[in-house]
Amino acid sequence: MNTALVAKNTLVDLNQRLLAQFAQKQPITELVKERCVFVDELLKQAWQSFYTNDQTIALIAVGGYGRGELHPHSDIDLLILTQTEAKNLQAQELISQFITYLWDSGLEIGHSVRTIEQTLELGLSDISTATNLLEARLLSGDESLFDQLYDAIREHDFWPSDTFFLAKKQEQQYRHAKANAFDLEPNIKSCPGGLRDIQTIAWVAMRHFDAASLQELVGYDFLEPIELTELLECQDFLWQLRFSLHMIAGRDENRLLFDLQRQVAAAMGYEDGTQLAVEQMMKRYYRTVRRVMELNEMLLQLFKRATLHQTAPLTIQPINENYQRRGHFIEVLDNQLFEQQPEQIINLFLLVAKNSNIQRIYAPTLRLLRKARRGLKGPLQDNPECRKCLMSILKHPRGITALSLMHKHGILSSYLPAWRNIEGQMQFDLFHAYTVDEHTHRLLLNIDRFSQTEQIDEFPLGAILINQLPKKGLLVLGAIFHDIAKGRGGDHSKLGSKDALDFCKLHGLNDHDGRLVAWLVENHLVMSVTAQRRDISDPDVVAFFADRVQDAVHLSYLYCLTVADICATNHKAWNNWKGSLLRDLYFSTQRVLARGKEKPIDVAERVQETKQKAQKELLRRGVKQKNIDALWLRFKDDYFLRHQPNQVSWHTEALLKHDKQKPLVLISKHTTRGGSELFVYAKDKPKLFATVMAVLDNKNINVHDANVMTSNDDYALDTFVILEQDGEPISQLSRIQSIKKSLEKALAAQKPKPSKFRKLSRIMKPFNVRTQVSFLPGTNHDTSMMELIALDFPGLLASVGEVLHRCDITLLSAKITTIGERAEDFFILQNNAGSELNETQQAQLSEALLGALSTPLPQ
Repeated sequence: MNTALVAKNTLVDLNQRLLAQFAQKQPITELVKERCVFVDELLKQAWQSFYTNDQTIALIAVGGYGRGELHPHSDIDLLILTQTEAKNLQAQELISQFITYLWDSGLEIGHSVRTIEQTLELGLSDISTATNLLEARLLSGDESLFDQLYDAIREHDFWPSDTFFLAKKQEQQYRHAKANAFDLEPNIKSCPGGLRDIQTIAWVAMRHFDAASLQELVGYDFLEPIELTELLECQDFLWQLRFSLHMIAGRDENRLLFDLQRQVAAAMGYEDGTQLAVEQMMKRYYRTVRRVMELNEMLLQLFKRATLHQTAPLTIQPINENYQRRGHFIEVLDNQLFEQQPEQIINLFLLVAKNSNIQRIYAPTLRLLRKARRGLKGPLQDNPECRKCLMSILKHPRGITALSLMHKHGILSSYLPAWRNIEGQMQFDLFHAYTVDEHTHRLLLNIDRFSQTEQIDEFPLGAILINQLPKKGLLVLGAIFHDIAKGRGGDHSKLGSKDALDFCKLHGLNDHDGRLVAWLVENHLVMSVTAQRRDISDPDVVAFFADRVQDAVHLSYLYCLTVADICATNHKAWNNWKGSLLRDLYFSTQRVLARGKEKPIDVAERVQETKQKAQKELLRRGVKQKNIDALWLRFKDDYFLRHQPNQVSWHTEALLKHDKQKPLVLISKHTTRGGSELFVYAKDKPKLFATVMAVLDNKNINVHDANVMTSNDDYALDTFVILEQDGEPISQLSRIQSIKKSLEKALAAQKPKPSKFRKLSRIMKPFNVRTQVSFLPGTNHDTSMMELIALDFPGLLASVGEVLHRCDITLLSAKITTIGERAEDFFILQNNAGSELNETQQAQLSEALLGALSTPLPQ
């Protein structure tokens, strides 16, 4: 029988056996070692069938395989070491046959063939090669040849300890710059806090101490037993993730991709409960990487002191009787201080706030801080002196800097028990790109950015308001508590509001300030929802929001919190469109509050004002009055209510020059509310809205706002705000022309063509958003307001348009909001009689939408 095939079958059997053992909770270290030992034996047997013991050649395991760690689909890195370069064809052919045999056996081999001189030369020029060589071990072949290599790479001049440390530190910094520890689809091997960070500690130790394992660091007093236990516990969990990920993916996959996360969670024994199984698993993952990041920072700092001891010492400056500044680090002078005076844990961070030269905590002090943190008998907020320190931090201009460092080192959770519950808490969706604690941390940093002069262009209104707030610390507290109740079940805004009020009472805030903080927490989503999912051109909507806000001070606090919150959700959440909407709502509400209870401007007055301003501009451009009047006679008052004067003059001038019988498509050169305005004019016909949506979807265009209306003589006058997928306006001339041409062709067609949509993307496939249709109570008896929640699949809006047409429903306007994989859209509708939908019509529309949007999607 083919021996390679036999070997391949034994590997398949091994994988099945290991998978069964993994499911039975056998220790992961044993499984990884068992696979390595098994592969060792396969390789030795194969080698001995090709080479005799008297040949000067050696088979050496390097890299992770050299460490004795082998996950199901990890590369098996081999070095074939020769005495002299294999120049003759016979020697080359034999090596080629050996490698081919290994591939045929199902082994995933990475190999190199070199002499000792070639290996050392390459190792000296490349830190990755040098690192792999440090972990080399002999599998089979000439032992003396391997010993020569082993001794040579441990010579001082082969990557001296200090040079090696700096190279590995730089390599880690480069790796960290390319990935975020809290990515939605993290790479458990290379992300900050991942396996590479643990290995980096081991590699530096190997080079400096010639240590074979992390355990040996305890003997050198560089690692305390409890720290070793923590590192191994973290490594064990990450190994479990990697093992099950390899098994499920069937390849060397180290990214926790969305379409694999549920399966990995199930394989690791997690089950859905109050939280989804996948959320439970990812919560532990994010907590684990945070622990590894802290240990990595502390230990590499200690290594730096050991390996670079000959460099100039850091400047020391006394701070007070308990602390000193060492360079940009803060250092405690008494090793017993934190244990004897727990309030000094918080005082350390107050000193960080007060001293702009301090950026980090000195490694020995960090070790003491970690010990004190572990030894706490209760939350630090129970200590009156700690509460005083924290309130001083909140009031300090650099307080957020200190809070950021407290978050990094687990002191916020030691202070505030509720914070511990959200650490690592993720939501299995595409909108919330960070864990709840990390999102809140980024929100705090955004509040800090409002005060920075270089951010004025991005946050013009926020930069003004942040300096006008009576007490910035109240905004910071609102930020800390806004999501603190997520994951508990129930309304997190109301639960968090109660937590905030209790906190304020405990910390001695007056009733007014406590109520303001609690109000911010309870209402932190209101401004965002109103701006993005309601018709803020409707005076009733603004008046309702103004009633909720109460006064200008609450409005300013809420605006700052809302903007900082959206920007901290994910890197795509904020764009000029949202910024413009929120500013418009802010100023509209400010005017309502300033007027107090006065009667708002009536509809007729608003229509007349818009006409007068647009007419003035048109006459200035030379357009004749009689032509303006003739065209506007065809328009309903609703057109002038829903458009600004500059839009009306732009549309009017274009329409007067255009052949009425042909569709007109305009795309603005200037942005409207942060997006590009699309104006469509055509003879109204069935499914016109659906046709426009289908074209835009095929052009990969996002629609954010729609005003759909008809003239008195049944011509569509539809206005849309559109954006590219990256949230930017449509700017390229060729892109604009392509969109216009496609729309004009589709609108001119006598019969709409069947819509063809893009396939659902890989990242969307794991999600299943339940379609929900709800009708909202309103004050206008001529219209109905409908909210739709659904999976944001290609062609969603076109499908909605088709349903509205079939149900004989007229769409007046729409607000389109995409929240990750979820579409949360708002529509204003009328029936064919020009009035609100009755209960029967609402039920029919709901049923039709649920049926149309729940059909299988193109995969």
